[in-house]
Parts: sequence; structure tokens; C-alpha cells
Amino acid sequence: MMMISPISKTIFKRELKNYFASPMGYVFLVIFLVAIGHLTFTPGIGSFFLLRQATLAVLFQQLPWPLLFLIPAVSMRLWSEERKSGTVELLFTLPITVKEAVMGKFLAAWAFIALAIVGTAPMIFTVIYLGSPDIKTIFTGYLAAILLAGAFLSIGQFFSALTKSQVISFILSSVVCYLFVLAGSPPFIEFMRSFSPQYVLDLFQALNILAPYEVLSKGVVRLSDLFYFIILIGSFLMATIFLLNENKSR
Repeated sequence: MMMISPISKTIFKRELKNYFASPMGYVFLVIFLVAIGHLTFTPGIGSFFLLRQATLAVLFQQLPWPLLFLIPAVSMRLWSEERKSGTVELLFTLPITVKEAVMGKFLAAWAFIALAIVGTAPMIFTVIYLGSPDIKTIFTGYLAAILLAGAFLSIGQFFSALTKSQVISFILSSVVCYLFVLAGSPPFIEFMRSFSPQYVLDLFQALNILAPYEVLSKGVVRLSDLFYFIILIGSFLMATIFLLNENKSR
């Protein structure tokens, strides 16, 4: 937060407070924790108890799937609601730059989702009780999950700025996030191979968001994986700023 402007910090605090000012914020947290608990512990879906190992590998393996749909549900209101109600024009009449508004809103939503992810921390005490887990791997797993959430959120914020409809924003964000997840899967690559040149296949494989996530969640920290998330998040934030600046100048 040290490099964030005072105005962005003010927006951050206001937006983060708003998540807990209505029941919807708590509903999101409950739904997320119930969903990830179900995916992690239910036999036939997760295999936490079947593995009989002191590890949170199953948790991190299942985390992308609830995030894939719950993050677009959070991001869809970031700008769509402002545009529909007309308050976005009022917001930009104030001494606030588009960049400051985008960063403030993004960081608040990211912090809220990070709190939801950290809400699974009691599982750490479970694996410590069961054995001697690798704390470094657990830490990098949570880092990977928070970076993945930031990537999904940056995509969602862009589509929220693109349309006044929260429903359309949710659908577009979910589809694009899913494409990033699907990009490197063997069935998808085989399907694309039938009508796409090799350079297109290479591009999709490079965009696969699960590859760096899985490596990082297993405790292997590579600069290339960190840069992947930084570049992806930064690119969509810049696209959002550019889009809103274009709308502002009209």
C-alpha cells in the first residue's frame, strides 16, 4: 500500500468497508467456505482424508473452481453498477484520476477475496495435528491462490467496466477466466490442433493460468510464474484504465 496514492487508499478503505456493510459480503464468504470445504472433504470429489497425508494439496487443487465463478460475482458490480446508476460520471468530476479509482476498487476487492481464502486457514491446524506439513509449501500455496484470485479479479474488473449490465459482466468474466484455465488442458489443445496452426497452440499453452499456479502451490517459486501473474494482472488493469479514460473523454 506504500506506493498507492492517498486517494486510492481512501477508495480502498471505503470499498472494503462496503463489503461488510451489507449481508452480501458475508453471504459470499459463507458460500465460498462451504463450497471449498465440500470440494476438499467430500469423498469422490476431494480426497483430503483418503490421502492420509499432512498436506493441503487437495485444498489448493480445488481452490480455482469456486474462485472461477465467485470472483466474477464480486467483480461484476465494481463498475457496471456505477455506470448503470450514472455515478461514474459524478465520480470522475471529483479530483480523482481513473487510475486511482481503478486501483482503489481493485485492491479492496482483492483484499476481500484474500480474506475469504485466508478463512480456510483452520485447515492448517488440522494438518499440523495430523502430522508435520511443509509450512513453506502451505505458504506458497496461499500465495498462489491469492495471485490467481487477483488475476481473475483483474479480468472481471475489465468486463465490469465494459458493460452496464452486471449479468453480462458476470458471464463474460466467467467465460474468459475459464478459457485461461482451459487453455493448456490436453483435450482443449487436441481440439484446437485440428484447425489451428502451431503458433496459436503455443499461445494458448503460454496463457494457461493453471500451469504457474500449480507449480507455485507445490512450493516451487519461479520468477517466471510470478511475472506471469504480475503481467496478467497489470495488463487487465491497464486495459480497464484505458477503457474508462476513453469513456470519460466522450
